[in-house]
Amino acid sequence: MTQTTDITLIGGGVIGLLTARAFVNAGASVTIIDKALLGQESSWAGGGILLPLYPWRQADAISQLAVRSLSLYPSLATQLIADTNKDPEWTPCGLLITKNPDINEAVAWCHYHGVRFQKADSAFFNDLVTQTNQPLWLPDIAQARNPRLVKSLKQDLINKGVNLVENCELTAIRQANNSITHIETSTGLYPVKDVIISAGAWTGSLFQKLFKDLLIQPSIAPVKGQMLLFEAEAGLLPSMVLDGDHYLIPRRDGKILAGSTVEHDGFSKHTTETARKNLTEFALTLLPALKHAPIIHHWAGLRPGTELGIPYIDRHPDIHNLSINAGHFRNGLVMGPASAELMVDILLNRPTSVAPEPYQLGR
Repeated sequence: MTQTTDITLIGGGVIGLLTARAFVNAGASVTIIDKALLGQESSWAGGGILLPLYPWRQADAISQLAVRSLSLYPSLATQLIADTNKDPEWTPCGLLITKNPDINEAVAWCHYHGVRFQKADSAFFNDLVTQTNQPLWLPDIAQARNPRLVKSLKQDLINKGVNLVENCELTAIRQANNSITHIETSTGLYPVKDVIISAGAWTGSLFQKLFKDLLIQPSIAPVKGQMLLFEAEAGLLPSMVLDGDHYLIPRRDGKILAGSTVEHDGFSKHTTETARKNLTEFALTLLPALKHAPIIHHWAGLRPGTELGIPYIDRHPDIHNLSINAGHFRNGLVMGPASAELMVDILLNRPTSVAPEPYQLGR
């Protein structure tokens, strides 16, 4: 870091990248520091469905950020392609939800948030095998291809002059008058102005390490998710399908992602044969044509789990220049653009598009 930037972000996953971009667009100078390579944890490992799974079953605070992000993604994708020549593959291919026993709540949620829907008739299931229950088709729901979104965001930040510091671990902080003055890292000492922790699943442990005496701490813990990738032909599956607790996501090039598990296994990212077997059985049962498609990848990622899946987006009440934007659980991509917008609005004291109270640290 050759100069002290206005904002120093600790953690360069999709939340950190989007937050950095929002600050730069607001005229701030930004540095991102990451313990590894940018965007290689949960942001890389996820599926990319840009809607919470069964959002009507989740806290309204999740819906508020998700629906706001739905309105931001089209222009974000267009701008990234134009500015970086790297396509994040934002694709409004639609989402088929096969089982909706709480159909009244689902319909009410769609009406309230202006999300188009229709009853899914038998034509949607010509190539699928499942027991349906009030199936819904959401034609406007999109996906983003996680690794490509990360690459385009990273390139955009490079183009905008953001200082990206990778493979740099934060080890300690220095404070004076209830403010952070410097951060100590594995590559040196950095003076700071405003610091935002956006370290995903590592945020909780990082707070405990650096700010152990603070009474107000974010409660964020890692939750492992395992996924499979099938090498299928383009067009085999036209839309995303959510069937019970699992889903299939078709990429533009034909590859189909099957996910995912929810496991409390600390910071372990080891894959298991049990998960591979269960996900394979789910995928081949739902879409029998996948029997001819080899599995080419099996991986695990760590989501930043919080109570009810609601992230923390707030200034810390006790350290004047410390903020947090983390804890999005399974919905980092889903809530990312609106979360970044809210973080910038809070720090710049601007009116917010989403009420900030549900995301406060002391909630």
